[in-house]
Amino acid sequence: MQNLATVAAQVGVLFALMAVGAVCRRVRLVDETSVKGMVNVLLLVVTPSLIIDSFQRPFDSSMMHGFFWAFVIAAFAHVAIILFARIFSRGDDSSRPVLRLAMVFSNAGFMGIPLEQAILGAEGVFYGIVYVVVFNFFMWSWGLYEMRGTGNGERGTGNGERWRSLRPMIVNPGTVGIAIGLPLFFASISLPAILKTPVHLLAELNTPLAMLVIGFYLAGADFRRVIRMPSAYFAAVVRLIVYPLAMVALLFPLRAHFPREMMLALVTAASAPVAAMVSMFASKFERDVDLSVGLVSGTTLL
Repeated sequence: MQNLATVAAQVGVLFALMAVGAVCRRVRLVDETSVKGMVNVLLLVVTPSLIIDSFQRPFDSSMMHGFFWAFVIAAFAHVAIILFARIFSRGDDSSRPVLRLAMVFSNAGFMGIPLEQAILGAEGVFYGIVYVVVFNFFMWSWGLYEMRGTGNGERGTGNGERWRSLRPMIVNPGTVGIAIGLPLFFASISLPAILKTPVHLLAELNTPLAMLVIGFYLAGADFRRVIRMPSAYFAAVVRLIVYPLAMVALLFPLRAHFPREMMLALVTAASAPVAAMVSMFASKFERDVDLSVGLVSGTTLL
């Protein structure tokens, strides 16, 4: 019951923040242009700050074995679900990338980390952060590739054009955050307060800003079309049931070899609803925003 109450509290916070965003749209406090600016701040400033801030903790060599295998398992699980999503997703050029990302990426940060903290303690949070690192790597590589597609001026065939197409997948807020945060973590280097405090404050903007943006789109979304889309229901079932059960099936035979906290943290992260960043990407790259908002809010409620 305590774990159920934790989940309910997190969902309540999410929808309260979404409601604020919806009200801001209704009273015309923000418009489409200002929201797109908020999305850019979220993706380009808040995301790397969140990753760096999550690694501002002492390195424990005794957990290195678990860190390595948690990373490997999370990466393998992402690759497997990406292949599944590419094979079984259906839709047009606007909706198909959204459906694929919704199947693959969970809200492992805001939903997953607090649950791991409440259920498993600090060790569970440590492994949850490993999952979030893997999430960011794939979101800013494969996820970026899917959302950008080939219709945004990426048709060049020369080496220069190919590099310009691939460069954002290699150098982006996610990889920059990992490149800075991971060495600091392994070296147990804590940033000076004049840097650490701003990074932490920027990281804390992640959830409220993301939910305000989703609430803004929620207020103007046409859910009648989303409700009539079988592919949306399929994506929700994959995200909430198929993928978490597959993670359990993967880890159960290995239960004698790894810490219980590691396995439960990975399952908890995999079980979270559709990531808010799916809506951020859909907005930035002009994909099916209504569908993305429906999947984020719908799976969160479910």
